[in-house]
Amino acid sequence: MGRIAVIGAGMGAMAAAARLAVAGHRVAVYERTETYGGAVRRFERDGFAFDTGPGLLTLPAVWRDLFIKTGKEPLEDCAELVQVDPSSRHLFADGTSAALPNASRAGVVDALDEALGTGAGGRWGDFLVRAREAWDRTRRPLLEEPLWPNWPVLAEREPYPAVPHKRLLRTRRAATLAEIGAWELRDPRLTALLESHALAHGLDPRVTPASAAVLPYMEHAFGTWYVRGGMRELARAVYERCLARRVEFHFGTEVTGVLEKDGRAVGVEVAEGSSQPSGTGGGLVAEADHVIAGVRPARLRELTQHRLDDDGDVRPDTGSRPRRFTVLLALRGPREAGAVHRTIVHAPDRTAELDSLLSPPSVPARPTVTVLRPDDPALRPDGDHESVVLSAVVASEAGQLPSERRKALADELVTAAEAVIPGLRERILWRETEDGDSGEVSAPSLAAGEGRFLHPANTTRLPGLYRVGGWSHPGGGLPHAGMSGALVAGLIVEGPEFRGSQ
Repeated sequence: MGRIAVIGAGMGAMAAAARLAVAGHRVAVYERTETYGGAVRRFERDGFAFDTGPGLLTLPAVWRDLFIKTGKEPLEDCAELVQVDPSSRHLFADGTSAALPNASRAGVVDALDEALGTGAGGRWGDFLVRAREAWDRTRRPLLEEPLWPNWPVLAEREPYPAVPHKRLLRTRRAATLAEIGAWELRDPRLTALLESHALAHGLDPRVTPASAAVLPYMEHAFGTWYVRGGMRELARAVYERCLARRVEFHFGTEVTGVLEKDGRAVGVEVAEGSSQPSGTGGGLVAEADHVIAGVRPARLRELTQHRLDDDGDVRPDTGSRPRRFTVLLALRGPREAGAVHRTIVHAPDRTAELDSLLSPPSVPARPTVTVLRPDDPALRPDGDHESVVLSAVVASEAGQLPSERRKALADELVTAAEAVIPGLRERILWRETEDGDSGEVSAPSLAAGEGRFLHPANTTRLPGLYRVGGWSHPGGGLPHAGMSGALVAGLIVEGPEFRGSQ
């Protein structure tokens, strides 16, 4: 079988590597950092541990499928998955709150009726029915199949069956998430609930197509899951599955170029001074029959000396993406009984928050804050302490945020979390903040929106070179990364006629 060179050890790249190794290929992964997992990172200090990337998992079936297809041990034998219930608690700007049960449409309807008033749950439940139709229409082309060659069809058609709405003597249908909220949900708190799913991916709901209704639907339909020991345990399990299938990993190895011969990718070039790959005849070149790149589009264009600049593939907006700003809190005192795993503290001023997301303002608005409080002994030194992760999606700036802005933003997140954690400030032993390029968020691919919400195809105009991970089809998020790995493996094993799992 063939030799495969994989650039990067992110989740999508490892998913592809494991599947290809099982298919008989010799797979080598080149990662410029000293560890695996990409955005699924962990910070440890003084007996505390924190997930600094994704904190929860939706669609675990994607990773279960990987483990079924690559070995005898199922995912549950390698990592412990726990359903989070309630899935989330929402604290709205007017002070009302709602705790939503996991994977129960009827339960969510009842919870919203009780918290927000009779009728609120029904409107949300009806919305989920329409969101399911959008999901059914887009699931295969956007998640289970390689990006169609005629992808403009996906860009032009809005799959969400919006309710007709009379406005200014005209009948209109919602074309964006914000219009769904205003015309169909008709409650600012339900609108905030809807839009929080877009904000988590750095999307402005005022311009995000209505097809993004699939984002809350996925969570409600398939549940929200946590990996015991932290989400990093999922990355560990995938890495160990790769090792068990004899995938080679070369950490501290920076790829500087994709080699081309006779119009085809034939290997990778490695920087001098890296931890050199073995068996490459001098250590600077690794030959391969196929190259898989788990890097951002701009980085891939650099590695190919911009030979992909005119490949004609759809690309997301090339401007700077919002990034996830994270505050890690080491707390004295135990987690109180009945504490919720995830609470969303919504912004007090929706318009100001959305405007701030587009560009760093002189006076930033307080963002929507996610508070994660996993009840996991593995993340704290003992029962008399607690580890908490606060996060928000904020406007991107060059490099890391200035120190003054980082401190002010961290203070804002802590202030928001005080409404969730009793006596928070008195309990803080220390805190750490994280942002930077590694925190930039990539949204899942979405239909409609003139193609601006699709991602580059997994194939490229350079035969033998493939894209994988959150910056390629089908986009960002742990489930989508796993799907991209399956798509790339299918394209290599079965060829360009591969059309996804049946």
